[in-house]
Amino acid sequence: MTKKNKTPFGIFTESIGLYFSNFSKFVKYMTFPVLGQIAGLTVIFFCTYFYSKNLPYLIDKYAVFNNFDTLVFMSVLVAVPGLIIFTKAFWEYLVAYGAVNSMLDNMLKSGKVYDFNAHTELIKRRTASFVGLWLIFGILSVTAICPFMWIIAIILTVYFILIFQVFTYEPELSPFGCFKKSFNLIKGHFGSTFLLMALAGLLTWIFIPQITNHIFDLIGINKFFARLVLPFTEILPLNEINSYFTNLQLPEIKSEDIAMMVVTTTVAQIMIQYTLPMRSILFGMWYKELNFSFEPKTEKKKKSSSKRPSERLMEESHKKHSSKKLDKNILKRAMEKDDEDE
Repeated sequence: MTKKNKTPFGIFTESIGLYFSNFSKFVKYMTFPVLGQIAGLTVIFFCTYFYSKNLPYLIDKYAVFNNFDTLVFMSVLVAVPGLIIFTKAFWEYLVAYGAVNSMLDNMLKSGKVYDFNAHTELIKRRTASFVGLWLIFGILSVTAICPFMWIIAIILTVYFILIFQVFTYEPELSPFGCFKKSFNLIKGHFGSTFLLMALAGLLTWIFIPQITNHIFDLIGINKFFARLVLPFTEILPLNEINSYFTNLQLPEIKSEDIAMMVVTTTVAQIMIQYTLPMRSILFGMWYKELNFSFEPKTEKKKKSSSKRPSERLMEESHKKHSSKKLDKNILKRAMEKDDEDE
């Protein structure tokens, strides 16, 4: 039986269906990675804010605070609780890039996703390689800050869009090998890949965040949170900023506008992060489509008797989670690549 090719638009619509058919589970799975980052930053802000507000009193009452080293140490110390929360949530969010790909086989076969811990474990067992992958990706992202590199950065983003899918499905590859394999898969499919990226970006980075903010505006949620943020935006030196803007013939900035911008931007960022599974599903399906065409026919027909690296990794993860009585086939379905029959 031959594999039926899927068009980019077909993959796009199917990924939306798989995401929303498991919407409640994905929301639950992504809640701490997403809201945990917001909570951590909020704790950092409030701790440092109240510390700075009370610092004159502390310096006046306690002589130890007159020491510069003490001030620096305390400034770092008050930020530690929030930093721990943020770091933990951010790490879980990064892990989701790979874990959702591991869930894809389940969704394609049954339309459902389950055993999030098992899929997450498959990525965390390779923490060193995963950090290396993100490190390389981060270095390349930093180079994109330079305006002269924007065009090159966009091109490289298209070619390297499948690195997390390659990492998940081909654990035998090194981080550099993941970049190389992604590049080879995209060669000859640049336009289709760019189209998928554009569709995913328009839906999850613009349309869904804008619709959510519009709904929140209608029911007053954004205004409610803007009022909570307003006391902090009112302490900003807007008079000096507005006087500068007046000289440039630019409109004045109001503290209310800044407060609303903070809220709407936060809402948009939350929605972008909550839709990460949709993007991972989409590019996971695209990886499978391109990888089927990429593999030589002799490799498709060949069935090796030895265990693949992904299978060994699966068994190790299964042993760790055996106390949870997982279905013996769950991890296999989560990691194995489909063997296609001609």
